[in-house]
Amino acid sequence: MGKVTVPKDYHTRLEMYDMQKAIGMIHTIFERNISRALHISRVSAPLILEKNTGLNDDLNGVERKVDFTIKENKDCEVVQSLAKWKRQALKDYHFFVGHGLYTDMNAIRRDEDLDNLHSVYVDQWDWEKVIDEKDRTIDYLQETVVDIVGAICDTEDEIRQRFHGVRTLAPKSRIVSFIYSQELEDMYPDLTPKERENAYVKDHTTTCIMQIGGALKSGKPHDLRAPDYDDWQLNCDILFWDETLECALEISSMGIRVNPESMDRQLTISGHDERRELPFHKALLNGELPLTIGGGIGQSRLCMLLLGAAHIGEVQSSVWDTDTLRICKENGIVIL
Repeated sequence: MGKVTVPKDYHTRLEMYDMQKAIGMIHTIFERNISRALHISRVSAPLILEKNTGLNDDLNGVERKVDFTIKENKDCEVVQSLAKWKRQALKDYHFFVGHGLYTDMNAIRRDEDLDNLHSVYVDQWDWEKVIDEKDRTIDYLQETVVDIVGAICDTEDEIRQRFHGVRTLAPKSRIVSFIYSQELEDMYPDLTPKERENAYVKDHTTTCIMQIGGALKSGKPHDLRAPDYDDWQLNCDILFWDETLECALEISSMGIRVNPESMDRQLTISGHDERRELPFHKALLNGELPLTIGGGIGQSRLCMLLLGAAHIGEVQSSVWDTDTLRICKENGIVIL
């Protein structure tokens, strides 16, 4: 059963046709902006991967993938994200240092808990770029975050000029507040990770929380991360304060990717040593894949943020439970 929050006095700010037009413009404008900012080029991406390649994203390691067998007796999976596929693609497509790729990633996450921000259908811009060994630093991570935030704010500037009446970002949204997950726990030791995010981001409109995945002093991580794509010491989430829902809205999860040493360490810590035998993991541990930075930027979430939508179903077409549909209809939230 889904869980829906209805903001006080909420009403959809654009008619359905204008909403569709605005969504299309956001996609076009942001792709142009992010491509320029990060020096990345668009490529085609798979919806389906072979099961035993190790290329599908395991997310937090507990989600069930959608899988099936084709006539040729190959076991396949619908992607959950393309974190590992992109790195292989950079090698196969012969990208060089400082350049990379992005793609429209469509996925199904069958175990997602449905609410205002979560759907079983996931759409995001997955991107990945080749870097040099000297770039595997927090400073380089932060510089990239600033570039992404700039591309988002530039997109908002154009959309605001074309569609009047939509909720816009705060003027200070270009200023990123960087904080480590351990610092956040130290500041709010009695709050859950999500409560910490809301408390901090409310006062820091655009926030980058760094070093996610490893255990904090409490013995628990800020959030779970698969051990085989992000380096837990060099990753982050980008969050904006959403005025409509009055909460922190995660727009991007990203990071400098594991090198052989950090993946070796993280596989052991997480208890996933069996993955070492998968083709992707063997190649990475043998140093056969390029060093990279990458992440995903939520398409529907960005549209929600820039258009002031209260529910992700206003900006994407998916499947919802009966209670969600009823509550939205009763409260003027137009679900596509």
